Amino acid sequence: MKFSTKISKAATSVALMASLALAGCSANTTNASSTSTVSSSTSASATASASASESQTATTASAISYDTHYSEDDLSWDSSTEKTIDLSNPTATDGVTVENGVITITAAGNYRLTGTLEDGQVVVNTGDQDQVRLILDNASITNKGGAAIVGQSADELIVYTESGTTNTVTDGSEYAATGEEDPSAALFSKTDLTLAGEGSLKVTGNYSDGIASSDGLVIASGTYDVTAADDGIRGKDYVDILDGTITVDAKQDGIKSTNATDEERGWTRLTNGTVTITAGDDGFKSEKELEIAGGKLTVESSVEGIEGQYITVSGGETSITSSDDGINATVADTTSDTEDENTASTDSTATDTQAANTTDQQAGGGAPADMGQMPADMGQAPGGQMGGGMPGGGMDEVVDAYIHVTGGALTITAEGDGFDSNGTAELSGGTVTVNGPSQGGNGSTDVAGDFVLSGGTLLTGGTADMFVAPTGQAYVSTTDLASTVSAGDVLELQDSSGKTVATYTVSDKGAQLILFSTASMVSGDTYKIVKDGETLGEYTAQ
Repeated sequence: MKFSTKISKAATSVALMASLALAGCSANTTNASSTSTVSSSTSASATASASASESQTATTASAISYDTHYSEDDLSWDSSTEKTIDLSNPTATDGVTVENGVITITAAGNYRLTGTLEDGQVVVNTGDQDQVRLILDNASITNKGGAAIVGQSADELIVYTESGTTNTVTDGSEYAATGEEDPSAALFSKTDLTLAGEGSLKVTGNYSDGIASSDGLVIASGTYDVTAADDGIRGKDYVDILDGTITVDAKQDGIKSTNATDEERGWTRLTNGTVTITAGDDGFKSEKELEIAGGKLTVESSVEGIEGQYITVSGGETSITSSDDGINATVADTTSDTEDENTASTDSTATDTQAANTTDQQAGGGAPADMGQMPADMGQAPGGQMGGGMPGGGMDEVVDAYIHVTGGALTITAEGDGFDSNGTAELSGGTVTVNGPSQGGNGSTDVAGDFVLSGGTLLTGGTADMFVAPTGQAYVSTTDLASTVSAGDVLELQDSSGKTVATYTVSDKGAQLILFSTASMVSGDTYKIVKDGETLGEYTAQ
């Protein structure tokens, strides 16, 4: 758990049920048509826009209501206005200059890029009210000494991949210009950036980031394969994924927003699409709000899988694998963020600085020696049933952060805390499954403040250390099956009539403590845990 000294405002927390906190627990649109004859670009844009619109309609309403720069009109244009740039042999024309391998676009409009630029750069440098659309049509752009595509100045830069095309953007491992305001990503924009299309784009960031915007970043559609020496995809004000297929392999963070100071900024959202992340640090991250409202997010490896201050999971299918916390709600530590943002956001929203000094309470995954095991009166009760555990808020200072799960499926495999909030947490819908951790000093769930179950399903299996008892919804938990079950075993929780109310598959993280909780369970009723038709034990729900 990353721990902050900031006191919680507690505005969103649910009051702790004191009578349950110490109780023992036993055996839980339209697009405008092109004015010219239909070309491949026009028909592709209409299809992509319709797809994005339908995808958004099918998902749960977002908890994030802030505006972005994106409009569906971004995906439609008059193909007769396009100017084609042959990257293999570029020539100057109206709105385009070419000098020493640098192709500079100086006027608003639609530019179709095709061919190969072996060592050069495409720069967009227009008025701050201009929209520029780069249509990648089997384009390959490499710059051995800097960013391959730079949005230097514009109102919005749209990078659109033509249907059926394969495109590549690659930078060098060393940049000629390395100042604070210089680009630091293979595809870099100082202004709002929109990625869309029906083709594919492979981005290789050999120097630092793969794709970065110093304003907002929206991914509306398309297929993206991003490899980066630092962060994979970074937007300062927000990263809003509406659809698409995105694969990120980053040495540091996978996908993140970084604005920790401006109101209504610093958020990350997945509405639809398929996102797969391999990260050397955090997988899917925000400084403030983070939401998964739909789609499929897979964090294949990370230190911390998901991190933000206010986290909402309202839909979709999410799978996280982490060496530390699986999902972590905490306050951003703005004092230790040394990442180069290159330029300030052009968003003029007033700032509301929120700084907090964050430290690791459990550095290295360990805990103080006197906290390694629960007190005797809070551990294993007769028959292997768990005692009350530590109620939410019993150990840590509570910060202004939360995790709300209202829908979807969230599966966490973690070696640190699995489901971790330095503030409060509530499960009111959906299914949360936590596998791990296997070692002491962490817990499957770790909530500093109120930990309320008011619906949905919670299933956990891992170490019995640091057990935090939820309140509200009935649950069954036990510590007497560790030597009876092994990885791959399917455990059914059955009610007195023999009906299966929940199923948990044991992971390789072990099963010192197993917990079941569903909305249909009744406190005081007797339930049994069954494996392959054999009853392993009977338990009373708390």
